[in-house]
Amino acid sequence: MWRNPSVDGPHAVGGPRAALGRTRLEVSPLPGRSGIRACGEISVLTRPSWEQALSELARRHADVSYVELSDVAFVDVAGVTALAVTATSLPEGRIVVENPPPQLPRVLEMFWPGLDRIEVAA
Repeated sequence: MWRNPSVDGPHAVGGPRAALGRTRLEVSPLPGRSGIRACGEISVLTRPSWEQALSELARRHADVSYVELSDVAFVDVAGVTALAVTATSLPEGRIVVENPPPQLPRVLEMFWPGLDRIEVAA
């Protein structure tokens, strides 16, 4: 059973601004499949939680892991970098990123063209 407080249930981070709803990130497991769902923003304030969730995702990875981002409004370059580094460190398989914000596929193409460990699905 997955027992990571930043991933097991919705978990918001981001300091005082998070309480105001401006900068927050909630990460939870995907029901019924291997992966995580994120809501909010992935930025300098929330990156530690994002990186922890990706680390846990990699630890539990089995062939295909899913990252559902339809409720993520923004991801910065460092957040995309963390995702790419996680994917390249997997011993096998891939990460399928579902419904990401528009900057994520652009940043992937700019800095990691041809990275076949990440599949972006609209």
